[in-house]
Amino acid sequence: MPRLYDFIDAQTLSELIETARLEDLGPESSDITSACFIPQDAKAAAHLVPRQAGVIAGLAVLGCVCEVYGGQVEVTLQAADGDPAKPGTAVATLAGPLRDVLAIERVALNLLTHLSGITTLTAQYAARCAGTRAKVYDTRKTLPGLRGLQKYAVACGGGATHRIGLYDAMLIKDNHLAGVELDDLAARLTGAATQARQTNPNLKFVEVEVDTLEQLEQVLKAEVDIVLLDNMGPAILAQAVSMRTCQAPHIELEASGGISLDTVSEIAQTGVDRISIGALTHSAPSLDIGLDIH
Repeated sequence: MPRLYDFIDAQTLSELIETARLEDLGPESSDITSACFIPQDAKAAAHLVPRQAGVIAGLAVLGCVCEVYGGQVEVTLQAADGDPAKPGTAVATLAGPLRDVLAIERVALNLLTHLSGITTLTAQYAARCAGTRAKVYDTRKTLPGLRGLQKYAVACGGGATHRIGLYDAMLIKDNHLAGVELDDLAARLTGAATQARQTNPNLKFVEVEVDTLEQLEQVLKAEVDIVLLDNMGPAILAQAVSMRTCQAPHIELEASGGISLDTVSEIAQTGVDRISIGALTHSAPSLDIGLDIH
């Protein structure tokens, strides 16, 4: 399974949770309800319990949440990120001062339900690509500040990471190509790719977006790693795969644009190598998880 800190460093995660803590408790770190209703010496054990089936993600974050909130609450995990979420079966327990448990509750659940929703949706897409060469990838369509965690959740669901940002890979999109003549395309791309590789030794890949087979024919002549096939139907994608196999079998093909659970299986069967889906992070419904105190 993926490791959380391969996607976000410990300091960034702590700062993210601290932002959430301040947002919830305010500058005075005040929970008015608990301060006025819960005895200061009250203790409790609270169980994080899924209300619906899915795949869990975000448990690895809970320890950091408790640390940022003062370290008085202890986390015990009954599951691991990437495990099935079974309705009614606890995945973690928070034990300690009841006021602290209640202060942590909402931030912990916000992260856990959101990340588990992403993981659950990713697992559904990945399952529909089983038996094909296609792998499901995320995109940069993430919430500000949450990119690392969201991409971690995709990985927990069996998906893969595209580029992290604008800094680690080269993706030449339609807006970059505006005004470039078709006959000049291969040469322009090769020149840009060469420069990118020379100036960025850790570059993950060079990718180019096309929306016609005419563009693809020219791009396959260039020194690129991946071609993104934007908003092409299964029949056109199959033609693109045939062209690639004949002209440049070393280049990977990525399908993208408007792909849903209803269409992903047919697209995977065209022979593309990658399927990138923005909905994994921007449209995944939260997984219903509650906190039960006994």
